[in-house]
Amino acid sequence: MESRKLAQLCRALAEDKKAEDIVVLDVHSLSSVTDHFVLATGTSEPHLRAIASNISDTLAVEHGVRPVAVDGSPKANWVVLDYFDVIVHVMRKETREKFDLEGLWSDAPRVPAPRVPAPRKRAPRKAKAPAKASPDPEGSGPSTDEAS
Repeated sequence: MESRKLAQLCRALAEDKKAEDIVVLDVHSLSSVTDHFVLATGTSEPHLRAIASNISDTLAVEHGVRPVAVDGSPKANWVVLDYFDVIVHVMRKETREKFDLEGLWSDAPRVPAPRVPAPRKRAPRKAKAPAKASPDPEGSGPSTDEAS
């Protein structure tokens, strides 16, 4: 899979698990190690685990792509999934601010999120005619005769 497409897929899978502040950096002209970094923030250990698992499990099952290496852990507040051409960093906010990978790689252009087409507007539906009341076959309905 082409590295930009893989990076965008990792972004989408992180979004599926409500990762925050997702950034994709194109570092291919700045690094001989990888082509793209995907940076995503999780809010807790379980959230980091869910984001990283969704990315690694979905890529393995649906695309046959497995990470070359996995480093860190949710307890360490930073999980790294290394797909060789794409390295995914899933971090807690404090860890992300401390290590400031965006600042370190500030010369790298950001890859914009793919545009999602606007939903198509449907033609207005025609109003249905009200259903006609069917006669009460047994005559057991309410009576309109007034009793004296």
